[in-house]
Amino acid sequence: MKLKKPVTKYLALFIAVLFLLQTAGCGSLLYPERRGQKAGRIDPGVAILNGLGLLVFIIPGVIAFAVDFSTGAIYLPGGKSKKAKRLEHGNVATIKMNPGALNLATLDEILLDYTGEEVKLDSDMVLVYEADEDKSIEEQLSKLAQ
Repeated sequence: MKLKKPVTKYLALFIAVLFLLQTAGCGSLLYPERRGQKAGRIDPGVAILNGLGLLVFIIPGVIAFAVDFSTGAIYLPGGKSKKAKRLEHGNVATIKMNPGALNLATLDEILLDYTGEEVKLDSDMVLVYEADEDKSIEEQLSKLAQ
């Protein structure tokens, strides 16, 4: 049985597009902002899509996995807590705690919890300012930002 020329043409075009999409890697196409991650938890959705590429065509599926692992797009974004996601746009957080429990280790833990980044306050790169009780915190922070 011979296929008609237009059907063959469209089938070849469909297969070519499918190969092209699979070689780019599903995670790289769906989540370009994830590129550059080194490790983390694997996104099951991206892994399943790449796995479907393995079921349909072995070579493009393998290439999709290789691209996603090499770019880091297969990994879920991580490293930040829920609190850090709320503070992404430069918001100020007020944390109330017992002043007697306040020390560098506690502050390091609070900063890790709120920013998702490890901060060492005893580093030479950190500047410490004492707050003026007569002025509002917003006024003092804006003065420091200048």
